[in-house]
Amino acid sequence: MTIDHRHTDNTGAFLAMESDQLIGEMVYSVTGPARIIIEHTEGFPGSEGKGVGMKLLDAAIAYARKNKLRVSPLCPFALKMMDRRKEEYADVRA
Repeated sequence: MTIDHRHTDNTGAFLAMESDQLIGEMVYSVTGPARIIIEHTEGFPGSEGKGVGMKLLDAAIAYARKNKLRVSPLCPFALKMMDRRKEEYADVRA
């Protein structure tokens, strides 16, 4: 599985790909020069049991750290995972 990142001026997505097939995505919006909001995470057929959601979240967090961004998790999945691991994500949580 690979995670691709697509970004425009005010939106972006992390895409989980396997054998050239999209198996999951995490969509975010840019709300300022230093903040993103994770809006939605979805696993598609074929993603079951592969940890796609966590791999997408890991990619989003790595992107935020690299670019010195704060992350607001609006998406229920991202919110739940970031709440479970508060200390791990404290440096990027908005």
